Amino acid sequence: MVITSFNPPIRTLMGPGPSDVHPRVLSALARPTIGHLDPSFGLMMDEVKTLLQYALQTDSQLTFPVSAPGSAGMETCFANLLEAGDTVIVCQNGVFGGRMKENVERCGAIAIMVEDDWGQAVSPQKVEDALKAHPEASVLAFVHAETSTGALSDAKTLCALAHQYDCLSIVDAVTSLGGSELRVDDWGIDAIYSGTQKCLSCVPGLSPVSFSERAQERIKQRTQRVQSWFLDLNLVMAYWGGDGARSYHHTAPVNSLYALHESLVMLQQEGLEQAWARHSSLHLALKAGLEAMGLGFIVPEGSRLPQLNTVTIPEGIDEAVVRKRLLHDYNLEIGAGLGSLAGKVWRIGLMGHSANASNVMFCLAALESVLSDMGANIHTGAALPAAQKITFG
Repeated sequence: MVITSFNPPIRTLMGPGPSDVHPRVLSALARPTIGHLDPSFGLMMDEVKTLLQYALQTDSQLTFPVSAPGSAGMETCFANLLEAGDTVIVCQNGVFGGRMKENVERCGAIAIMVEDDWGQAVSPQKVEDALKAHPEASVLAFVHAETSTGALSDAKTLCALAHQYDCLSIVDAVTSLGGSELRVDDWGIDAIYSGTQKCLSCVPGLSPVSFSERAQERIKQRTQRVQSWFLDLNLVMAYWGGDGARSYHHTAPVNSLYALHESLVMLQQEGLEQAWARHSSLHLALKAGLEAMGLGFIVPEGSRLPQLNTVTIPEGIDEAVVRKRLLHDYNLEIGAGLGSLAGKVWRIGLMGHSANASNVMFCLAALESVLSDMGANIHTGAALPAAQKITFG
């Protein structure tokens, strides 16, 4: 068997991630590779840190991208801030709160679960009740934007509760960074992790993280070594320190960091608040079209994540067949439900470069065509005018 070069099909990515990568970012990937200790690369690393500080709205010097996907960013936060025997309040309203629980337990710590129905935002009242009931807790962990359900929780309120009860906060912002309002310093977020493949429209494989001074002090006061050598911040920061004397820790993904740099430059050029507004306005257009078609959302209005829309499936329709036909006939990817929502919803992403008016219209037209052909009980001919009315006034 002779294997030749791989040429992927050209898709429109409107699932839960990755999103479409902008041509400027793809072009950055193709720039010449230089050494990970090259002085020029070091200057670019400093710019990546500065750009991430802007994207996260933080002045923290301990802000950088972990050389691995968002799951490694999550583990970086838990492995560095937790020691065996610690008590952590973990909020779960979807798949990724469950992954937080696994990280807590693998660190030898105790997870106290605060559970909300999938599709609901984290309840601040339940969180406060748990904090009152467990004064020994030292950390509150929650997902800001739950990718599995499309629910957006009130990070500002939850972090204020954490501080009120003398806890650090660990926040999953994998899907919110660059797409929803996120203010790390103003909201008092102590540790945060994200991913590059969602609203930043970069390639997968990097995980921005940031740690407050309170979190850094906790790391300095550890009595046990961080269980992961690769993710030990005391070692990694000797490479990302930016003091002109970087020490070798690992071979950084040089070209992927070029791509992240370019995507963050594009975010800065657009403006952070403008990017948030773009995702919100396009969500409203998509929402209008879907509802005009007769489809609904499982997340209550007010808690919906603009960049991840969890949509109900018409009665009698095999959702997997719809996704297969969209991919085969239209080269359009949307996502399936996870966990308890598997087979019950679609997850339609509007993230980064994928979040544009053309994609909204394309998705609505393709979905209406497939559903109509399958005999679904929908309103035909209504989706596009409804969306256009929101988009163009």
